[in-house]
Amino acid sequence: MMLQTPLAQESDFDSLAQLRLAAMRESLQALGRYDPQRSAQRLRDGFDPALTRHIVIDGARAGFYILDDRHPIWRLTHFYLSPDYAGRGIGSRVLRELCARARTLRASIELGALKGSRSNAFYLAHGFEPVGESEWDIEYRYQP
Repeated sequence: MMLQTPLAQESDFDSLAQLRLAAMRESLQALGRYDPQRSAQRLRDGFDPALTRHIVIDGARAGFYILDDRHPIWRLTHFYLSPDYAGRGIGSRVLRELCARARTLRASIELGALKGSRSNAFYLAHGFEPVGESEWDIEYRYQP
């Protein structure tokens, strides 16, 4: 399995918004917060092509992430896999690579995950620790 993480472009926004919506649909519906327009706006608010990377497996887009790594505390604002690629170890591989890079550079990684989402167990399993909560999200930090 060949993994690549090329930078996104502004023209990728609509397809990334659709991927995000597909990835989060189940969790958002369970909380009664499924709203395609709000989902797209939330992505738009944090979308910067210079910080956004596609997750490409064998030439096909499997997901994407947005990571601001310009400071000692990095912020992973978005990290999604298409449901077609979930459960194959791809997310773990990408996150392990990001954590290894953070360790090398002595950086922390922070992120927020929707309460009730399966992503919470995923982040805990990868060494992230809860550091706070808001109405809808749990904040996590990876501290090497």
